[in-house]
Amino acid sequence: MRGDVSSAQLVLMPAPTVENPEPIRFNKPCLEGDELEHLAAAVKSGISSAKGPYSERVGAILRDELGAQEVLLTTSCTAALELAAMLLRLEPGDNVIVPSFTFVTTASAFAREGATLRFADIEPDRLGIDPDSVAALVDERTRAVVPVHYAGIPVDLDRLAKVLADWPQAEIVEDNAHGLFSRHRDQPLGSFGRFSTLSFHETKNFVCGEGGALVVNRPEDVERAHVLYDKGTNRRAYLAGQVDKYSWVDQGSSFGLSDLLAAYLLGQLERRELILAKRRAVFEGYLAALTPHQEQLGFRVPRIPDDCVQGYHMFYVVLTSNERRNKVLDAMRERGVMATFHYVPLHSAAGAQFTDLPTPCPVTDDVSGRLIRLPFFNDLGRRDLERVVSVFLEAAERS
Repeated sequence: MRGDVSSAQLVLMPAPTVENPEPIRFNKPCLEGDELEHLAAAVKSGISSAKGPYSERVGAILRDELGAQEVLLTTSCTAALELAAMLLRLEPGDNVIVPSFTFVTTASAFAREGATLRFADIEPDRLGIDPDSVAALVDERTRAVVPVHYAGIPVDLDRLAKVLADWPQAEIVEDNAHGLFSRHRDQPLGSFGRFSTLSFHETKNFVCGEGGALVVNRPEDVERAHVLYDKGTNRRAYLAGQVDKYSWVDQGSSFGLSDLLAAYLLGQLERRELILAKRRAVFEGYLAALTPHQEQLGFRVPRIPDDCVQGYHMFYVVLTSNERRNKVLDAMRERGVMATFHYVPLHSAAGAQFTDLPTPCPVTDDVSGRLIRLPFFNDLGRRDLERVVSVFLEAAERS
C-alpha cells in the first residue's frame, strides 16, 4: 500500500486461497522516510542523551502543530503522565477522575503521586469518558480529569467543559496517546487541557519503539516542567547563563528521551501526511467492507462524530456478547489473523484499592467484553485487509 494513499473504498473480495498463509500481525511498525538516515547522523554526532538537536526538531514540529507552549519528549506516555501528575502538586485527599476503560498508567501515574482515584464510565458511541459520569464524581477535592481520546476519536469536550465550569480547580489532563493530529471542531486534540500526553510506542501511528511527550499548554508551567524533567535541577537556567552552577531545587526524575530515538521519530513525523493518508485508506477500507454486514451478523463498527477529524489509530468492532467475542477471536487467530481485545476495566482490577468512591461503570463492563481490534498498520495491503474481513465475517456468522 506504500504507493497508494488514496482513501478510496475497497471492495470486499473473498480471501485468497493460500495453503498455510503467513499470519497477519496485529501491528507492524513501518519505515516511512529518513528514519535510518537521521538515526545514523545522530550516532555520528556523538549526542545521544535527551534534549539533543533531534529532540529540538521534533519538539518544534509538535509545538507548531499543537500550538503548545512547550513539548518535552519522554521515554513513554507513562512517563509523560507521571510528569504531569507531579506538576499538579497533588496533596493528600485530592482525587483525580479517570476513565475505567483505559491503560493502567492513565490511572497509576496519579495514584503514585498520592491521589485518590475515581473511575468514570464511558459513552457507548465514542468510548471516551462520559461527562455525565464525571458530573457524578467531581467535588471540591478533584484536581484533575483525564479524558482518553479512544481510537483518536475526541471525547465530548463541549459537554465535559460544561461539567467542569463550576469546578475551576479540576484541570483537564488529556491522555492523547491515540489522537495525535486528530481534531475537535478544528482544534487539535492535546491542546484542550492544561497538559496533554502523547505516545510513540511501536503500536501507535508515529513510532520510535518506545517514547512519549508531555505537552505543556500554559506558559506558567514551562519552567517547572523543565526542572522536573531535568531530575529536579535548575540545569536549564544554568545553560541559559542565569545561574553559575546548577543544583537540586525540586522533585524530579530522569524522564528524557534519547536523541537517537528522537532522530528516528523525526523521520516519522516528517512523513505525517503520508502516514495519515495510508491509515485513512486502511480505516475506510475496513469501514466500506464491514458496514453492510453489521445488522445481519450482529456487530457494529466505529461511529465518528461529525465535528471531529480522527487520526486513524485503530479499527474495532463491537459484537453482541462476550461469549461471541471470544469465539470470534479464537476463530480468527486459528486462521492466522491476529486480532485482539483491549482494556480490562480498571475499576474491577487492582485500581479498586485506590478509590474512595467505588462506582459502577456498566458501559465499560459491557463494551470491554465485546470489543475486538482488527489488525491495523500503515502498510496493511489490500489483499491482507480483504483476508482479515473475510475471516472476521465468517467467524461472526458461525458464532
